[in-house]
Amino acid sequence: MSLVSKTFELYGKTYTLESGELAKQATGATLVKQGDTTALVTVVVSKERKNYDFFPLTVDFNEKMYAAGRIPGGYLKREGRPSEKATLTARMIDRPIRPSFPDGFRNEVQIVATSLVADQVNPIDVICTMGASLSLTLGGVPFEGPLACVRIGRNVETGEFIVNPTYEERENSDLDLELAGTRDFISMVEAGAKEVTEEDMLAAMEFGQEAIGAFCDAQLAFVEEWERVNGPIVPKEYILDQPVPEVEERIFAHYDEMYAALSDADKLSRIAHVEELKERIRAEFTEEEQLEWEREIPVNLKKLEKKAMRTMVVETGERVDGRAADEIRPIMVKDSYLPLVHGSGLFQRGQTQVLSVLSLGMLNEGQRLDTIEPVEGKRYMHQYNFPPFCTGETGRMGSPKRREIGHGNLAERALLPVLPDENEFPYAIRVVSEVMESNGSSSMASTCASCLALMDGGVPIKRPVSGIAMGLIQEEGKTVVLSDIQGIEDFLGDMDFKVTGTERGITALQMDNKATGLTFDILRAALEQAKQGRAFILGKMLDVIPGPREATRETAPRITSISIPVDNIRDVIGKGGETIRGIQDETGASIDIHEDGTVFVGGVGDSVEAAIERIQLIVKVPEVGEEYTGRVVSIQPFGAFVNLLPGKDGLLHISRVAQGRVDKVEDVLNVGDEVKVKVIEVDDRGKISLDRLDKPEAPAGSGEDSGENGGGFGGRARRERSDRPGRPRRDHGDRPRRTPGDNGGHGGRTPRRHHEG
Repeated sequence: MSLVSKTFELYGKTYTLESGELAKQATGATLVKQGDTTALVTVVVSKERKNYDFFPLTVDFNEKMYAAGRIPGGYLKREGRPSEKATLTARMIDRPIRPSFPDGFRNEVQIVATSLVADQVNPIDVICTMGASLSLTLGGVPFEGPLACVRIGRNVETGEFIVNPTYEERENSDLDLELAGTRDFISMVEAGAKEVTEEDMLAAMEFGQEAIGAFCDAQLAFVEEWERVNGPIVPKEYILDQPVPEVEERIFAHYDEMYAALSDADKLSRIAHVEELKERIRAEFTEEEQLEWEREIPVNLKKLEKKAMRTMVVETGERVDGRAADEIRPIMVKDSYLPLVHGSGLFQRGQTQVLSVLSLGMLNEGQRLDTIEPVEGKRYMHQYNFPPFCTGETGRMGSPKRREIGHGNLAERALLPVLPDENEFPYAIRVVSEVMESNGSSSMASTCASCLALMDGGVPIKRPVSGIAMGLIQEEGKTVVLSDIQGIEDFLGDMDFKVTGTERGITALQMDNKATGLTFDILRAALEQAKQGRAFILGKMLDVIPGPREATRETAPRITSISIPVDNIRDVIGKGGETIRGIQDETGASIDIHEDGTVFVGGVGDSVEAAIERIQLIVKVPEVGEEYTGRVVSIQPFGAFVNLLPGKDGLLHISRVAQGRVDKVEDVLNVGDEVKVKVIEVDDRGKISLDRLDKPEAPAGSGEDSGENGGGFGGRARRERSDRPGRPRRDHGDRPRRTPGDNGGHGGRTPRRHHEG
């Protein structure tokens, strides 16, 4: 096996496909690049056929932090459980690959995409699907390929579509559309959008389909080069489950009974009737037959149920619960469902019920992301929980599964475009959707319930959002688009097409398609039918809560932002964080300081005002003419230092502490005394000079003469020269002596001036 590498350009980006050097023991392995971003995608197919009645495919995205030149966080400094982004990337690869395998394929397949380089310019996710497709092809695995996945953005200034935009280009885009499939049909769509119209979304999908075809051609060109260098690819033979005519005939003899069992609007009752019928059919087979056809019997029972449900829709126009194709199940909406929490909303549609709960916090409480992408965190978090009791079952409770992460991400993308900017609403926002009952479309019910919770909590969203799940049945040459599908229609139908949006346009979209006959005309009809359904649902929601509350709840923190000079940030933080911790402990508020000097203060009650006042006092610079009541913090021979504001002291000179002259500051002031002062000067270095207001008279004996000759020399009586011991008199010789009148009558010295009070 020789190395083959091929570089090509498409839509202004450079790509490289390479194989034959790494992971040669895998069934197939491909190194795929966009720019310098590099992923290794491997495929391994087990040699043994598994005794399953389903296709055992596993897809993993192995996110390595070294790809971005980072060391993983945590104590172990090693990659642990996959991040949400890694899980979503694995789902992006899985969803188009899974339906491309032939029916009855029972060998285990594992696809592993490993990030090797993340250049912080080009995303790594979409190119991994192309790598998986090429690995399957090079390994001779039977599937409907080649496949590719592309991301479509749209420049908000020029309106031009962009294929596989860079991170920077995505920032300037109002559309983030990922779609995957073959040259002929789309099998997977995932999108977030800033209220894009149905027409624009459809145009982007058509453009994306063309781009997928171009990447499929690039794979075929690589395969041609591979076979030229390494010889023809030999298709591998795998044993498929083959239909057993006898089993199918005996089971399908109960078609009418299955049709009748499905005609029940109640989910649990319908399931019970169907399971009872299936058990009766199984009982018609002997133990030896059940052992021989242990896979064929359940597969054909599922086919019988699928055939009866689909025929019912296309022939009668009625669904299993009696609804018409475009009819929406009964809706129930309640706001303020829970007390004390920051916001809540209950949304029920048919037998699907979701309770969403809002929590608000400081911006620094947002989620920090430790991934290979150039994204440090996010302010809005939407989490979706699907406990086993919501379907009347028992099961494991624990960390969220891939499906829960995917549904939470869809609802998050649906609401993100309508959230207020953090300058307008400086909060971290978390919404948790708890599925209480499920019979289809729980992710769309989560979107609706979460919109209710946001409005109930006083979050000033731009416009309310609703969502609906659409379905498709293609049977016997007929096509029916279904609105508000339930579980059985999702499971046995051809398409699951979820659309969310406002009255202005689409905010999120997700589609999984199994029908190769899906045309853009059908998609156009589905989008239009979904728009009508969304409007109907939104009307029901607005009947209960017309818009966001005027203010957040009293139990929610109130967050206010102020700006301080950048040079004062360290003053507010203090040595080792001592000052800011002290403010938080004393007031009960939370404080978050950003590098640009923006300070967010959050809390309940009066804590916010108290904390802001403390911060403003720290950063305030006293001005000339301002008066303060300060506390003496230090005394020096030349004056007293008075604390005016936290961290701000001024000098009260000894000449200004009292009316008249004082010899020692301690005669008038002591450390800890409160004193009223006025700012008389602030020099260029920020040093503050003070004058005392309401000066007291200097104490008797302070600064006065004691004795005949002691006036004006610090209150100490002058000794007669004859009383000074040990100091010999100088002999001045013939130099004339000064007389008392020579210098104003003060013993030959000029008197010191007394400062006026």
